[in-house]
Amino acid sequence: MQVDLEQLSSELRARGLRVTAPRLAVYRAVAETPGHPDVETIAGRARSLIGALSTQGVYDALHALTAAGLLRRIEPAGSPARFETRVGDNHHHVVCRLCGLTQDVDCAVGRAPCLRPGDAGGFLLDEAEVTFWGLCPACQTNHPSP
Repeated sequence: MQVDLEQLSSELRARGLRVTAPRLAVYRAVAETPGHPDVETIAGRARSLIGALSTQGVYDALHALTAAGLLRRIEPAGSPARFETRVGDNHHHVVCRLCGLTQDVDCAVGRAPCLRPGDAGGFLLDEAEVTFWGLCPACQTNHPSP
């Protein structure tokens, strides 16, 4: 996906954030990297876009972009935090147990939160986070079941 930097700059300003080269590079790195990249992958891509960028600068940009609602952070069990640009809907994820490939899966049933517990303890629910686990097509081919 190609990022429209002018549109992103406008979004940052509309959400009260300063437009900085690290924020633009980090957002672009997430948007243009297939799957749901982790911080290490994002940092490498962002550095290739703007040159020197500290690890702390990457984390600061990710935090600001996530807090502003421009990125979503997911944390599949046993996996480093991953980021995506698909925000504002209630979708879920499917993760490969072998290679860690992570992809979006539309909501299981209906609209948010699409799953309801028997007792929500008085909470007003607005989202359900579901992670499906299995083997991606490549791993199925490379590691067939016995």
